[in-house]
Amino acid sequence: MELRARLVRLLGPGFSAGGFADVARLGISDCHGWLLEDLRFTGAQDEPIPAYLLRPPDGADPVPSVVCCHAHGNRYRMGRDELIQGRPALQGAYAPDLVAAGIAALCIEMPCFGARAAPDESSRAKAALWRGETLFGQMLAEQRAGVDFLADHPSVRADSIGAFGFSMGSTLAFWLAALEPRIRAASALCSFADLATLVGMGAHDGHGIYMMVPGLLSLARTGQIAGLIAPRALQVGVGLQDWSTPEAAVEVARRDLEAAFAGGGRLEVMVEPDTGHEETLAMRTAVLRFLSEELAWTT
Repeated sequence: MELRARLVRLLGPGFSAGGFADVARLGISDCHGWLLEDLRFTGAQDEPIPAYLLRPPDGADPVPSVVCCHAHGNRYRMGRDELIQGRPALQGAYAPDLVAAGIAALCIEMPCFGARAAPDESSRAKAALWRGETLFGQMLAEQRAGVDFLADHPSVRADSIGAFGFSMGSTLAFWLAALEPRIRAASALCSFADLATLVGMGAHDGHGIYMMVPGLLSLARTGQIAGLIAPRALQVGVGLQDWSTPEAAVEVARRDLEAAFAGGGRLEVMVEPDTGHEETLAMRTAVLRFLSEELAWTT
């Protein structure tokens, strides 16, 4: 069985359960000259799932878009608001920069965060594991359903959808792109390292239980998973003073990535020796350039 299919099996049946059952538009407001839609998707077990859609005004030509995967940071009160408010580890909110770049964005509130803070991460993860599923698989399933939504939206170019994120959002972004071929380009900041190396160093326990996928280490390394994105485009950014991306673990993942992209595809790996778990100005500039170049293409 090829790697992508085996990863899907590890994530559990929830990942393959299908898209959102419904979407409600609860409001709309101005956001830097574009429109910010307050959405409520209906997910598994009829759970309401808040999301923001940042898009151009009605009547505008369709534009490229991104799935904006928000971070964790133990800030359980913050979910989709990261898109419009930013967070301390980021160089401000991404919304104004995406509007300036002409790129629409969908930010879905992940389980355990924002309005979905209860049940909490531990409770959700344990229940999922008892059911033979994973919380991470649920998160990825919802992000993939977001791709379905964007691909059908009249404001969006279905052939130009990307994904990006910081920290937890980084892991979601490169996994989503690895498993979903409709993602044209992915940018992943400050969470990209070989997990087996982290475990061997005793540096893994900072990761949340949401990320636990039983049997993963015996199946694939981080770089091999992200390597499934090739020959599509991938950008990775890390700081070597970040607890989650020590140099030894980054180098293992980087070697796997470079091997996967040796046959073609754009790969950018940004390594900042003196940076911790934070987005730098250089990273922000690189992300916006990368997304603009890879998504704003013409046929």
